[in-house]
Amino acid sequence: MTLPQLYMVLLVGGLVLLASIAAARTAARLGLPSLLLFLGLGVLVGEDVLGIPFDDAQLAQTLGTTALAVILVEGGLSTRWADVRRLLAPSAMLATAGVVISVLVTATGAHYLLGMDWQLALLLGAIVSSTDAAAVFAVLRSLPLPRKLASMVEAESGFNDAPTVILVLVFSASGGLPGPFAIGGQMVYQITTGALIGLGVALVGVVTLRYVALPATGLYPLASFGFGICAFAAAGAANASGIIAAYLSGIVLGNAVLPHRAATRSFAEGAGWLAQIGLFVMLGLLVDPSELLHALLPALVIGAFLLLVARPVSVLLCLVPFRVPWREQAFISWAGLRGAVPIVLTTFPIVAQVPGALDLLHIVFVLVVVFTLIQGPALLGITRLLGLVRPEEAREVDIESAPLDVLDAELLTVSVPEGSMLHGVEVSELRLPRPAVISLVIRGSSALVPLPESRLYEGDQLLIVATSRTRDEVERRLRAVGRRGRLARWHGESGDPDPRPDRPHKNNGGRGRWRSHRRRSPEPATFTRSEPEEVTGSPSSITTTADAR
Repeated sequence: MTLPQLYMVLLVGGLVLLASIAAARTAARLGLPSLLLFLGLGVLVGEDVLGIPFDDAQLAQTLGTTALAVILVEGGLSTRWADVRRLLAPSAMLATAGVVISVLVTATGAHYLLGMDWQLALLLGAIVSSTDAAAVFAVLRSLPLPRKLASMVEAESGFNDAPTVILVLVFSASGGLPGPFAIGGQMVYQITTGALIGLGVALVGVVTLRYVALPATGLYPLASFGFGICAFAAAGAANASGIIAAYLSGIVLGNAVLPHRAATRSFAEGAGWLAQIGLFVMLGLLVDPSELLHALLPALVIGAFLLLVARPVSVLLCLVPFRVPWREQAFISWAGLRGAVPIVLTTFPIVAQVPGALDLLHIVFVLVVVFTLIQGPALLGITRLLGLVRPEEAREVDIESAPLDVLDAELLTVSVPEGSMLHGVEVSELRLPRPAVISLVIRGSSALVPLPESRLYEGDQLLIVATSRTRDEVERRLRAVGRRGRLARWHGESGDPDPRPDRPHKNNGGRGRWRSHRRRSPEPATFTRSEPEEVTGSPSSITTTADAR
């Protein structure tokens, strides 16, 4: 490639990136999933419209798999372990048995409704049975849902790509189909080995980043993301599931007590957006627009069958043991959004030269576009119709830190939001463990060194220096006072970061484990970047962010 050609490629790429960012803003204003406009942009710049040729399925598969790894690492870094750890069993059931049930039911519908032979029907069922992590993360995190419900769908979308990829590879192979025991054994090996590799790499990353001071703040996000990509590659090299490894490593790294977590999550979010933009535009380039009209009817038939039959059946059968109320089951069925993953998976049978694979590409493309357009914008209305909207749903506190290597200490920044029960509390009444100390209070445009009798007020910014040994106790005390005020200990509030809101309360009539009660003081809100997350729930909260220096 000559320099003039390189300049032209960079110019076109930059313009496409800027157009995609503008499309994301437009989609947000219109209430549409961004992926639709990204796909449309790819079709627009493709060979049939603006003339950029792209029909390399092998390259699309390679780049698409890499982009999925980036998206899943970002999803893991932004997933709260406290939200998903009690939901691992139902999420794992949906991601494994649910995928198998959905594949079989969808393949049956494709065989009898569309007249497909069994190999193509099974391939189509496997391709569309996986919910898309990027689409689910983007849509569900903007809805006022109970965290346990949203977290279950998010965890399912992060885990179910692995068994789906395995099934697509099996059904794409030439020759006869292997028996169910052979398929099951391969799934167990790939998922188990991938999970172990992901956890192992992440633990190495946690130890390294916790005890090795890097020379620049910007290196921490790069290192965290690098460990996630290493987990993906190592699992792939071991013929295991790199997707599981990437997602689990992201969860471990994102929930560990590491320096500059806010910067890490901001970087991961940007990388995730870049991967989504590149992935969807590339997939839009790959399809042939002239063939999409012929795929419209089969896409509508199989999409409706998947949405109204296969997905509800798989959700019902998988969640029966967990006594999930029917409203939550209905929402989970509708929230099974499809996105880039099914389109990427269609490249596997194309590369394997399965007869009819190109037809699958166009069917899946139309299905994703049409049903994302139907399901995504309707999710808020569905949640309201089912009575699941929780505008008061609170977020977990997220305390950030910057290391002070000389003192073996960390600098915490605490914000006192409007209506917080920290308002009016004296510094001495916080009773922080020694040698933790509030070194500075920023109030408006001025700063002051607090005395023991100094009071805290709404809008104050506190700089607290705490040693590594006392940090956990400092966090607990801040949470406790933020929830119950200066008499938090007398009220029995310990500042537990995971107060288990779904545990039956002595006054809630002994309701079951799944149905949560409303606490008197819900979890504090979270601010992790320069823009705060939407604050919902009780005003008795504190918010903390990391000092990046």
